[in-house]
Amino acid sequence: MENSIGLEIIEVVEQAAVASARWMGKGEKDTADEVAVDAMRERMNKIYMRGRIVIGEGERDDAPMLYIGEEVGICSRPDAKDFCNPDELIEIDIAVDPCEGTNLVAYGQPGSMAVLAISEKGGLFAAPDFYMKKLAAPPAAKGKVDINKSATENLQILAECLERSIEELVVVVMKRDRHKDLIQEIRTAGARVQLISDGDVGAALSCGFAGTNIHCLMGIGAAPEGVISAAAMRALGGHFQGQLIYDPAIVKTGLIGESKEANLERLKSMNITDPDKVYSAEELASGETVLFAACGITSGNLMQGVRFFHGGARTQSLVISNQSKTARFVDTIHMFDNPEYLQLH
Repeated sequence: MENSIGLEIIEVVEQAAVASARWMGKGEKDTADEVAVDAMRERMNKIYMRGRIVIGEGERDDAPMLYIGEEVGICSRPDAKDFCNPDELIEIDIAVDPCEGTNLVAYGQPGSMAVLAISEKGGLFAAPDFYMKKLAAPPAAKGKVDINKSATENLQILAECLERSIEELVVVVMKRDRHKDLIQEIRTAGARVQLISDGDVGAALSCGFAGTNIHCLMGIGAAPEGVISAAAMRALGGHFQGQLIYDPAIVKTGLIGESKEANLERLKSMNITDPDKVYSAEELASGETVLFAACGITSGNLMQGVRFFHGGARTQSLVISNQSKTARFVDTIHMFDNPEYLQLH
């Protein structure tokens, strides 16, 4: 899978990032997302694959593109028979977030990305559009920290695994009312807190790399993004756990679904028999082959954002594979008008 479509998925996230970046700082988050979706889907439908969106642009709304269950790839074209034999093409499941951090793009803030994860059919958990309690940590702490432990306990374990003091640790938490007690506990334990408004995929991803000065992600965020984070962390060998949150009283900021009881019924209808199960990265991204790709829209801890120049743009992307056990950073010049003239700004 990596050999056949590895480069193409990089181009998929690059095209989404470039399209969205044109709306950076214009205060229009919906437009920034819409153009990213359009660009991602257009490029994805040129890939010789039989793809299925398992996490996309809304589980229960009427998203016109990259919706849950949509078939993508060359076989989805009306004239597909002129290009391919579907029976010969690989079947894959795809989780996408064409503009992870729409508010970040709209207001010119750091850390937004175009991201996707892929695996063979059945290899990605089709998470409901709920929330998820998450814990991400570096590879050195894999299997040692635990989402069922308190933040204080996990910080003590993490400090030992990384051979540093708790005071030297930085924990990313989303700035939400539901995290007030969590933030206080982390600070009381001695660690430092980096609050983010959006974009916890990037925060989880940063835990997998040394030198980012981010050592842990704690708290509750969107469940679909949790699966994408899990795919990246599995490929990196990092720690990730997720637990679905179905009670609106816990989330506090609103939850899709009428009530806790209705949400539990919905989970049953999706064959999720244990609503309180804690999922590991290997369960959320269970496929034999898992690939993750991201391209910076605005600059973050790992990647530069899109930089436009006369006649083109420069992007920085990341592709991670559990198959080749690699994490590749890709620097790309996109030549729009003057292919003979490259400005490496």
